Amino acid sequence: MVQLKKKLSGKMRLKYTPPYAGAGDMPEPDMYVVTSAGLRIPAHSKILASASPVLESIVERPEKNRSNERKITISGVPYDAVHVFLQFLYFTKCSDEQMEKYGIHLLALSHVYSVQQLKQICTRGLAKRLNVDNVVDVLQLARLCDAPDLYLKCIRLLSKNYKAVEETEAWKFLQDHDPHLELQILQFIDEIELRKKRTRRHRQEQSLFMQLSEAMDCLEHICSEGCTSVGPCDMDPNEHKGPCSKFSTCQGIQLLIKHFGACKKRVNGGCSRCKRMWQLFKLHSSICDEPDECRVPLCRQFKLKAQQDRRVNDARWRLLVKKVVSARTISSLSLPKRKGVDEPRIVLHPHRVRSFRV
Repeated sequence: MVQLKKKLSGKMRLKYTPPYAGAGDMPEPDMYVVTSAGLRIPAHSKILASASPVLESIVERPEKNRSNERKITISGVPYDAVHVFLQFLYFTKCSDEQMEKYGIHLLALSHVYSVQQLKQICTRGLAKRLNVDNVVDVLQLARLCDAPDLYLKCIRLLSKNYKAVEETEAWKFLQDHDPHLELQILQFIDEIELRKKRTRRHRQEQSLFMQLSEAMDCLEHICSEGCTSVGPCDMDPNEHKGPCSKFSTCQGIQLLIKHFGACKKRVNGGCSRCKRMWQLFKLHSSICDEPDECRVPLCRQFKLKAQQDRRVNDARWRLLVKKVVSARTISSLSLPKRKGVDEPRIVLHPHRVRSFRV
């Protein structure tokens, strides 16, 4: 029994180790911080007041029937967490080991007592240590302590690993005791998924518009310079040309042009390949700024038809033209200049019929 009392008294002496131990000569503490189970930590009121505006108001607040012993009570968290908190108020330092053990308690204390520097350190430290097992607890604390960055990281981790988090005891406890927060989390996860779907759809659309923009450049290249098997009728064929290295779609468009020139069904006959080529010609005409000098077939004719037929008001087509023009502008700004872009173009007479050498 005596030995047990000695052990307990030794542990209690360790508990009373001041947070400023090892700081050299310090004046005598003028107050105590009382923690859970009535354990006391000696401290200096001026240091506490300078580190925390909340503690400053408590220290300077007059109390009725004040005794000779000044004290502040910090309960609800372990003694060791309060000790580390006071150490930070003295030295503004917190080790990784301390953050690992008491990070959640330190975040709560830093929020309650408005120690912003410690709150930022705790937010970053807890974000690094997030996992499936603690994400629900940290999320609830981040919500209560007004830590939006940490809350968002918790939501993202939870949405990525929802099936695993759903099996944890913390999530089941949340379902039983805070269904409103559960509904908020599920709504947030649903919004994240919808945003991802919209982003994927937008990227797919942008990829399509970029391909159409490249097809327009490729069409101008074929009609102005000629390529491996298709080119302007006034240019001699070059049998020694290799595969086109300027555009990935060049060979496919050449095959379409050759089919368009030889097909007997054409658009009215229901040929899908001819319809595709016809749409490319129409799209080029919609974005072309120089129809009188353009060497692409049917460009001027499409322009005149569009000017004459004012009743045609296809909003989807106008939107497509707008998106392709935008993609073309972005492509010209972001990609290096292709070979042959600055070369002079051969200009035919405005009323001369354009034709291909196929």
